[in-house]
Amino acid sequence: MITPEKPISSQPIFDGHVVQLFLDEVELPNGKIAQREVVRHQGAVAVLAITPENKIVLVEQFRYPCNRVLLEIPAGKLDISGENPAQCAMRELAEETPYTCESVNLIHQFYTSAGFSDEKLYLYQAVGLNCNSTLHPDEDEYLELKELSRNEVCAALQNGDIEDVKTIVAVQYWLLMK
Repeated sequence: MITPEKPISSQPIFDGHVVQLFLDEVELPNGKIAQREVVRHQGAVAVLAITPENKIVLVEQFRYPCNRVLLEIPAGKLDISGENPAQCAMRELAEETPYTCESVNLIHQFYTSAGFSDEKLYLYQAVGLNCNSTLHPDEDEYLELKELSRNEVCAALQNGDIEDVKTIVAVQYWLLMK
């Protein structure tokens, strides 16, 4: 049976708008002391949206940490602590694409990089998609809408054009749906 590490201390290193960084000291199951660098994040959502033409809704966006444009499903961080993830998912879809939806269904929730971060991502599927959004991306977001068929998604996966893990999880789920 795996025994949890016991926290001893936590030193804040950085407090930003998106993440906080801590240097924690923990006691291991064998009694030894170790350090853990921990990135705290309030969580995020992502939306698998399928058009009536059976195409997946994606956005291209430059991602500074990767220094490249990535092809992704619509997504964003929970804006406030305690924000309802389903409502956030519906908002993000409407902000990043011309689409709204009647509701969302939770597909899965997962940690994006559990080795150093507590960020939990909630992956939803949009239900009742409509092309009627009046919202706009955040002022620091520059997005280009892409809609791909199943064959185009398969080709994008094979070519390495989709490198974002939340998008890989979502499109694999979609491809397995019949």
